[in-house]
Amino acid sequence: MNQDSGYDVIVVGGGHSGCEASLAASRMGCRTLLLNHNIDNMALMPCNPAIGGPAKGNLVRELDALGGEQAIAADFATLHLRWLNTSKGYAVRTLRAQCDLKDYASHYMLVLAKVPNLFVYQAMVSEIITDAGSVIGVVTRAGEKFSAPRVILASGTYMSGVVHMGLTSFPSGPLGQVPSPEISGSLRRAGLELKRFRTDTTPRICRHSVNWDALPLQPSDPAPDAFSHWGRKKVHEGYFCAQTRTSKKTHDILKAALGRSPLATKKLGTAGPRYCPSIDDKILKFPDKESHPIFLEPVGRHSREIYMQNFSTTSPPDVQLEMIRTLPGCERALMIRPGYGIEYDYVDPTQLEPWLETRQVKGLFCAGQICGTSGYEEAAAQGMMAGINAALSLKGREPIVLGRGEAYIGVLIDDLTTRGTDEPYRMLPSRCEHRLLMRHDNADDRLCRTGRDIGLLDDAKWAAFEARRQAVSLERERLAAFKIPVCDRTNSILRELGSSPLSEPITAMDLLLRPEISWGALTRLIDSELAPDLGTKIEIEAKYSGYALREDRRVRRLSSMERLRIPDELEYREVPGLSAEASEKLSRVRPRTLGQATRVPGVNNVDVQLVQVAIERARRQGESARGGAGPPR
Repeated sequence: MNQDSGYDVIVVGGGHSGCEASLAASRMGCRTLLLNHNIDNMALMPCNPAIGGPAKGNLVRELDALGGEQAIAADFATLHLRWLNTSKGYAVRTLRAQCDLKDYASHYMLVLAKVPNLFVYQAMVSEIITDAGSVIGVVTRAGEKFSAPRVILASGTYMSGVVHMGLTSFPSGPLGQVPSPEISGSLRRAGLELKRFRTDTTPRICRHSVNWDALPLQPSDPAPDAFSHWGRKKVHEGYFCAQTRTSKKTHDILKAALGRSPLATKKLGTAGPRYCPSIDDKILKFPDKESHPIFLEPVGRHSREIYMQNFSTTSPPDVQLEMIRTLPGCERALMIRPGYGIEYDYVDPTQLEPWLETRQVKGLFCAGQICGTSGYEEAAAQGMMAGINAALSLKGREPIVLGRGEAYIGVLIDDLTTRGTDEPYRMLPSRCEHRLLMRHDNADDRLCRTGRDIGLLDDAKWAAFEARRQAVSLERERLAAFKIPVCDRTNSILRELGSSPLSEPITAMDLLLRPEISWGALTRLIDSELAPDLGTKIEIEAKYSGYALREDRRVRRLSSMERLRIPDELEYREVPGLSAEASEKLSRVRPRTLGQATRVPGVNNVDVQLVQVAIERARRQGESARGGAGPPR
């Protein structure tokens, strides 16, 4: 094809992962080709058009700090915005946005069209071409060949996709899209092991058929906010979510139709998402629970569709409608789209390096749901890291592997490549052992320098970040020196806030350490020109300072194990005393460092110590072979 004059990077798939991968690679100077089966469906949101939530919101903020696009797209498309986990600590608080799915996709389309070095082409990829263990390009279903030394596979749930509604099943991608059956065979021929997962989605009902007056409504938060560190904070009005609930009648309808359920009849044997189970799963697994909450959420400014969060199902369409009409407010609901389950192939992620390159095929990267994850945010995070590392490898630079104490993105990828997953993986705060250090408010402090160093943060964003950081630093110094005097006004305000009155002057920073004193409360006692969100940042840092210091020490202690590289040539079967299970698991995962080895399932502390001894023995033998002690470690 005459349009193919040679590309540096080819990205297969235009979902959230593929879009971020393409943008990262092209913005880093690589000539990039993005192939999608339908360019009208780029950045498609086939499930709930929501971005953020616990842990997922942290991923979005980290992507933004690195120079990614998802936060900006979410801000552009937001209909409804709320803080979650506000009754808990700041470490787990994050934003969740209900988005207009078409605005979200159109933002990506406009950005993709403007980026130099990036070409978008509509084609269904059918084969990955390799030569001598390295990727060299792809072939489309139409027989077109495109060459590149780096290929990023971001195929979502399309690989051998099969949709299930009741006992009816048929080949399909999400929302009736065309599936991709050929790539799976191509990957197996290249030596990759594939498995199958399932995900479910909900029916959509007509907005005008819901009795909203019968339901409690949830508006957006009244304070302006945004996902992007550089976004304009706004209050979002005019759209709301609402809550309803299932009842015994709902459950009875499902139970009466179990003979037509692919779950109950075991027609579906694949694992579905544990942390976002279908209503069918909930009713079957928890028969004693009388009710489950359901949230009705908008999908677009100009759409009549309402998404039924927590109501995903694989039941037949007639059963779905019957169940829907048992929900308060939905007695006369009209179903626009039935829910369904979709099974698809994915690559066992333990076959990937921590920078998302496959071990079997050099230059081939995988990102998104093909790696066994669920969620737009998890997909985008992997896509961006795959795009970054594909570009870095072409430049002869070391890949970026974010640590578990550095970013939620680091936890996500380390979990996948080290531990693997036997169910669709979802990012959760509980997975992050260092979450006190990785909060919503400090993603920029943690990752903007990395984004700048690899060329993804432009001058304007970097200057704005530096200005914010300088403003926070100066205000922090001022608060540490500013003495709040003892007076009637001060003590009156403190009593009103439920805080002990002062008997002697105290610095503003020390006062901010009190749990009941927020940044807003402090500004009633002293004047500050700092933006409220930056003031809250100082408050969080102050209140978490003791915990964060201890956590940072813990991360530093563990970092020595993360830095100890395991030689690529180490044969685990030859390590004396190593258990057979540990040998098998370590040989499969091939951890890069001793720290990563500690997280491989089936490997215990004794096994790790034996590996450490083997590493040291190999180092001494290498020094002896070189005829000297070598440089000091």
